[in-house]
Amino acid sequence: MATTTSTSFGDLIKHWRKQRGFSQLSLSLASGVSQRHISFLESGRSQPSREMILQLAEILEIPLREQNKMLTVAGFVPVFTESELSAPELAPIHQALEFTLKQQEPYPALVMDRYWNQLESNQATQRLLNGLVQPEQLLPCVMPSGQLNLMKVMLHPQGLRSVVANWEDIVPDLVQRVHRESLTKGQNETSQVLLQELLSYPDVEDLWQSKISENWQVPLLMVNFVKDSLELQFFSTITTLGTPYDITLQELRIECFFPGDEITAKRMQQFAVGE
Repeated sequence: MATTTSTSFGDLIKHWRKQRGFSQLSLSLASGVSQRHISFLESGRSQPSREMILQLAEILEIPLREQNKMLTVAGFVPVFTESELSAPELAPIHQALEFTLKQQEPYPALVMDRYWNQLESNQATQRLLNGLVQPEQLLPCVMPSGQLNLMKVMLHPQGLRSVVANWEDIVPDLVQRVHRESLTKGQNETSQVLLQELLSYPDVEDLWQSKISENWQVPLLMVNFVKDSLELQFFSTITTLGTPYDITLQELRIECFFPGDEITAKRMQQFAVGE
């Protein structure tokens, strides 16, 4: 598993260029910066300006958190803020998130941070979890912060594994999401620790590795829950906020679950009214 342990700007920009699949020439053409200058930046023979860092970062779609890191190692002050979701300046965003969660009823929806920790959820999410498992079963999936971690909930042997009929089918896709982000986030110990913990769960690494060798792609991930006579089928979408200039906002994700068949739609509507 590749990580970057470098601290110089040159090493960081080279890391991100390769992660995004750019050659020095293609990055030169996309940015309007000469290939020679890019080479000098990577080797340390030239020092970047603040504007140059932000220009290349935009082309390479580098996360705001990592852009701040690049600015810092190059000797500049970070430009992107990281606010608490409860901060007054983010009140309109918080209201929009609450509106989205409410509108998704009677189907589950939750807001997560960059490590897949649940920050907020709607009532349908809690109804679904309560209908599938006992609360104490999810204790191993709770982070020290007290937040449920979605990946742990789905993959931990004491989580939802026993009630997901197609668990072996969804494991590779879920692990690949975490793996992909552990690479694109650069040097990030927390994301690496999460990935390693997930891979330590029974059968998870074997299932993931078997699919990697097949170069598989899943156009739509379906999750089928089965508990006694209850059968529910969902697919989900993940939404992020467009063009944010705050680290917290960029790293938020909203996952909404939709019924995969009419039976699921009807059952979730019945649960919402207490039937």
